[in-house]
Amino acid sequence: MPALFLSDIHLEADRPIAQDWLIEFLAGPAAEADAVYILGDLFEYWIGDDAPSSAALELAAETSRLAAAGIPCYFIHGNRDFLLGEDYAARAGLSLLPEETVVDLYGTPTLLLHGDTLCTDDVTYQAVRQQTRDPAWQAAVLARTVEERMALARSARDASAQHTGMAASEIMDVNESAVRQAFHRHAVARMIHGHTHRPAFHRHDLGGGRTGERIVLADWYEAASYLRVTADRAESVSLSD
Repeated sequence: MPALFLSDIHLEADRPIAQDWLIEFLAGPAAEADAVYILGDLFEYWIGDDAPSSAALELAAETSRLAAAGIPCYFIHGNRDFLLGEDYAARAGLSLLPEETVVDLYGTPTLLLHGDTLCTDDVTYQAVRQQTRDPAWQAAVLARTVEERMALARSARDASAQHTGMAASEIMDVNESAVRQAFHRHAVARMIHGHTHRPAFHRHDLGGGRTGERIVLADWYEAASYLRVTADRAESVSLSD
C-alpha cells in the first residue's frame, strides 16, 4: 500500500469544495494507504484548539476513523495553522511531527517539511515566522479572547495577501542554497514539501556526483491532488477531475 502526501488545502467556510474534496480523499484513497502525511496549511487559519470550526470538527471525525483503523495520519504545521495543538491533534487522531522530519519511505530516507523555511530570500516573511513560532508570543495570542484572535487571524491573512502581491515572484520560491543545505543537513536524497503552490518534481545537484529529488505538493485552491509514494515510484494523483 502507498504513503499519501498532501498540503495547502486551506480549509475555510467560504470554500466548502475543499472540504468536500478532503472528505472524499479520506474516505477513498486514504482508507487504503499505509500512512497519510499532511504537510501544513490544512486550515486557512487556526486560532486555537478551543475554537475549532465546524469544518475542523467534521474533519476530526474522519481522520480519527483512519487512526482507529490503524492508518496513521501525520501532521506538520504550516504558516497558517501553526497554533494547532495537542488537544485538537488528539481529537482528530493526528500525530504531530517536528517541522523537519525524516521518514523511511520503502527504503528511501525522505525529508518532510512544510517548505516555508526554504524561502529564505523572503526576509520579511522569515522575520514574521520567527516571531510567530516564539512560545511566549503564541501564549500571549492564545490568552486573548476568541473574537480578538479571529480579528488577528483575518488581519494576518490580509497582510500576507498584500505582501504576496507586492513581493517579487522569485523571492516567494525556495532558495537553492537553503534546499541544498537541507539535503546535506539530513543526509537524504529526497524531500517533499508544500507551501510555494508550485507543484513540480525537481532535481538538485548536491555535489560529489550526487543528486537530490525535491517534490513540491500542489495547493487545493482550484483543484485537489495528492502525492502517492510506493516502493517503485512517486506520482501526483488528481482527485478533483
